[in-house]
Amino acid sequence: MITNVFDRLSYQSRWFAVAPERKFGCWLLMMALAFSLPPVGQAALLALLAVFTCWLLRVSLWRWLRWMALPMGFLLIGVLTVLFSITREPQHMLFGVSVGNVWLGVTPQGMAAANSTLWRSLAALAATFWLVLNLPFPQLILLLKRGRVPRILIEQILLTWRFIFILMEEAAAIHRAQTLRFGYRTLPQGYRSLAMLVSLLFTRVLLRYKAMAVTLDSKLYQGDFHL
Repeated sequence: MITNVFDRLSYQSRWFAVAPERKFGCWLLMMALAFSLPPVGQAALLALLAVFTCWLLRVSLWRWLRWMALPMGFLLIGVLTVLFSITREPQHMLFGVSVGNVWLGVTPQGMAAANSTLWRSLAALAATFWLVLNLPFPQLILLLKRGRVPRILIEQILLTWRFIFILMEEAAAIHRAQTLRFGYRTLPQGYRSLAMLVSLLFTRVLLRYKAMAVTLDSKLYQGDFHL
């Protein structure tokens, strides 16, 4: 489970005891560099962040690359939309194909914009991963409180974080039971099992929510969480 893994890693970070304000300040500096440096500088920042993150978390570079690959599909789609242009003047293109009365291809400006977008996005993504992987959730709550974030918003974030784990635990339990009963042996059977998983997941999460509400009532919950 990705969320559980990230949460555990934040507790084994070499910077676990560092104040959350300092971590947030470092992240702001990284983001400023990611958006202001040229592509060469952004690539260098990306490499530096990779080494720094792996050293702090005591993980391999291969594992870090797998984390970075998670949102890569969305990033590549965005870069491709910047890279390709539609024009009626093909002489300005590096290469292209005719589509009716227009040409679809790559211009020098599109190539430069796509290159800049790619490295800027990768550097910003690596900086954000660095913050997430080195900031345990209790420190995030502390940072939000010191930042004068409204209490109700902090409580919503806390509950959402808690229910992410509940959702993943229930989904894993249902999927494990279905797998033991060969629920994903064939493609049609897999689709039926997936539909059942979604339906059961909604029901079981509601039951967990009701159980939590009963627990809070038994502890004389007055509408405020202790933060």
